[in-house]
Amino acid sequence: MSIIYKLPYEALVGLRYTRAGKRSGRNRFISFISMISVAGIALGVAALIVVLSVMNGFQKEVTDRMLSVLAHVEVYDVRGAMPDWRAVGREAAKNPQVVASAPFADVQGMLLRDGVMKPALLRGIIPSEESKVSEVARQMRQGSLDKLTPGSMNVVLGSALAKSLEVGVGERVTMLLGTVGNAGGAPSAPRTQAFTVVGIFEAGHYEFDSTLAFAHLDDAVTTARIEGPAGVRLHLRDMHAAPRVASELRRTLGSEVVLRDWSQVNPVWFAAVESQKRMMFIILAMIIAVAAFNLVSTLVMTVKDKQSDIAILRTLGASKRSIMKIFIVQGTLVGLLGSALGVLLGVTVALNVDVIVPFIERLLGIQFLSKEIYLISEIPSELRWPDVASIGGLAVLLAFLATLYPSWAGARVKPAQALRYE
Repeated sequence: MSIIYKLPYEALVGLRYTRAGKRSGRNRFISFISMISVAGIALGVAALIVVLSVMNGFQKEVTDRMLSVLAHVEVYDVRGAMPDWRAVGREAAKNPQVVASAPFADVQGMLLRDGVMKPALLRGIIPSEESKVSEVARQMRQGSLDKLTPGSMNVVLGSALAKSLEVGVGERVTMLLGTVGNAGGAPSAPRTQAFTVVGIFEAGHYEFDSTLAFAHLDDAVTTARIEGPAGVRLHLRDMHAAPRVASELRRTLGSEVVLRDWSQVNPVWFAAVESQKRMMFIILAMIIAVAAFNLVSTLVMTVKDKQSDIAILRTLGASKRSIMKIFIVQGTLVGLLGSALGVLLGVTVALNVDVIVPFIERLLGIQFLSKEIYLISEIPSELRWPDVASIGGLAVLLAFLATLYPSWAGARVKPAQALRYE
């Protein structure tokens, strides 16, 4: 209590006005409106924290599924082939962020079976090396990645691609490659290569499950008729350091290579997610803004109700600035209380989405996400404390701004006119 009494009198009066009054129905009504403002700010803050956490969770889930197939950094040889890929891998490993490397060769074509034709990217790999830079071996649903041996012409298909071709393990598919002009200038017939399906993987990302196929590196090189792998794929200690590491490797590996980090593989998707997060932040911040505007009306009513108190304070020597401080303290306290309650509620929900959502699904007998459509059946959530801090700070800032006009109006009250009818 001694600490409270040491506060400036403006803070003490503002704190008193914030608490519920019991001497008149008007005071109780104003206090009720003030609590509505607190609830509005709290709900807006909580909603914004939960929605951004869920969007962060979806972004992380999709990114992890993409990176289970993609490498953190890909190094291409501008000459089209990199026969000495081990030397490039050793040079790249001198960077402390690089922990593993593996060769690859990509072949664009069409997979054909029983009249059904689908576009596909055939990626040549060495299974023992590929397991160091991706999680394909752990994503096998049927068969094994180790059956991709040199000269076997075996292939592992994505689950959606295998389903669209209606092909299973042990069956054969044919790959059609692009035409090449002959000596006379006329295009020749497309080249074909038969493969035996020895496995099916599921990355959980439709783009890869529906278009990607794996073969042994030697078989892919033979099919593409190139001299060696197209480049190497690198795995880093920290995937978020990929743009910086790629920039550093450009200087050390020379001008004969081209580097691409994982964020450049699908930049449209990442840009769309960031844009959606910004728009969602703005839209939900409007809820907090509406609650803050409600706070304006509360403070205006308080100023009208407390005109005699203001006049007495002015008569005792209080300055206009002191009167403004009283109502700024009152409104800011409402904003702080609403923000604190909203942060507490939002963080609690965001950290327990995996418990709350299944409970609601069981209670209502519905399913928010269908695994057949979204490939995941649970709503992910990733709480980021910088988001929580920025949301709470925004709520307090809006509450503070909402106090400026009412406090200015209170400072303009003339003592003589306010006390005339008292």
